Amino acid sequence: MTTSEATPVRDDIPPAGAEGEPLGRSVRRGLGWSFVSTILTRAGTVLSGIALARLLSPDDYGQFTVALVVLLVVANINDLGLEATLVRWPRAIDEIAPTATTIIFGASCLFAGGVVIGAPAIATALNAPNATGIVQLMAASVAINGLFSVPSAVLTRSFMQGKRATADLAGMVVTLGLSVALAALGYGAWSLAWGRFAGNAVNSVLLWAFAPTRYRPGWSRQAARHVLSGGLPIAGTLLLAVGLMNVDYVVVGRLLDPEALGLYLLAFNLSSWPVSILSVAVARISIPAFARLQHDRAALRAAFRRSLTLIMAPAVLVAVMLAVYALPATRVVYGPRWSAAATALSFLAVLGGLRVAMQLAADLLTAAGKARLTLVIQGGWILALLPAMAVGVTHAGIRGAGIAHVAVALCVAVPAHLAALTTLRISPLDVLRSAGRPLAAGAAAALVAIGMHRLVAGDLATLVLGGLASLAAFAVVAWPILRLASDSSPGPRPGEPSRPAA
Repeated sequence: MTTSEATPVRDDIPPAGAEGEPLGRSVRRGLGWSFVSTILTRAGTVLSGIALARLLSPDDYGQFTVALVVLLVVANINDLGLEATLVRWPRAIDEIAPTATTIIFGASCLFAGGVVIGAPAIATALNAPNATGIVQLMAASVAINGLFSVPSAVLTRSFMQGKRATADLAGMVVTLGLSVALAALGYGAWSLAWGRFAGNAVNSVLLWAFAPTRYRPGWSRQAARHVLSGGLPIAGTLLLAVGLMNVDYVVVGRLLDPEALGLYLLAFNLSSWPVSILSVAVARISIPAFARLQHDRAALRAAFRRSLTLIMAPAVLVAVMLAVYALPATRVVYGPRWSAAATALSFLAVLGGLRVAMQLAADLLTAAGKARLTLVIQGGWILALLPAMAVGVTHAGIRGAGIAHVAVALCVAVPAHLAALTTLRISPLDVLRSAGRPLAAGAAAALVAIGMHRLVAGDLATLVLGGLASLAAFAVVAWPILRLASDSSPGPRPGEPSRPAA
């Protein structure tokens, strides 16, 4: 029973967040880079999405969505939860990283091979047999991800978000640039697939190049037991989470057609702005930062409550604006032929705001060693969502899918997360106090937005004038939150233990 040694590549460069650096400073720097990367990536995605929506049809988007669903499901479980386990590992990872490298890459190749073989059946089951080749191309990305998962974990664990930002932005430029170029040349849904494949490859190689330490494959039975015992519950949670966020695509594709699926994809992507801008950036910091506080439950609770207030302010504002201005925003940004997507967007925008809060709660539970609780929550959520989605889509098309999402989130998912947080002595009243100010500001912005929508004529005028008025109303109510953010984002306040505001 042997373990391969790590191969130090640039061992003269100490990782960010090392013992000699205060946690608050590491978190602040990492969070800043994470937000820069995510916001720039989102901005590039929005701009390219506008171009692609005018070059491609809803049917093209529908075919790509079939492949994207498969990619998201497999790519989120191909590492068997080991990447997250490496991030929160309490000791040096040299003893487990070689074994993790072997397990992750082996599992990724098996998953990718299974998808390649099953692609014809998958595409046919979702009423898009022409998407078979696209599904097989996207499966190859899974093997690439598996090869570079450990370097990604090393960078995240060390708060080296500047390096991650560079890799992410480079991958984004390749993805979007190639997709738009191929779409302009008439490659249809394949343009999206080749862009995603190439961008993923560039991102992965750069993560490997930037990692301060790289590991050769190795094997230790004891290390395998340790990482799998911590990783498999996380993988199960991720599988259910991805299934939860993609079961709607499966139902819409199965019960409707690729064109409806393309419209729904655009609506869901718009509604996910709060999650993609906030939760993705924050998760890269919140899990390792919360993990460092997992043995100081008082500091952990304080960090979560404060983080919730800060993250919900922008999430609620974006959700309100998207919900009220769904139709004019869709017509102005993407063109009249995408107008039908607004019927789902009005409801999915509400879901987007709720997902931000629930994702932060899930990050806290994972960091505190309660990943199995999130697994139970995701299981109950998806069991409730599947029949609700089928009923909603059958009776109201993609609008019914949006309604089903919001109903299940409010009746099942939110109460379940609140109950889980009580195991860390965070009561529903604590959560309400933390989110109360952002929700009140959101209510004020919604009232103003509805009034402006009725008074102002023209889509562009409605977005500009209504958006400014709603933003002003939100800012008046939410002003104290800005003082909280400037007070100590995310370091400790005088007299308090050091903690992150992820």
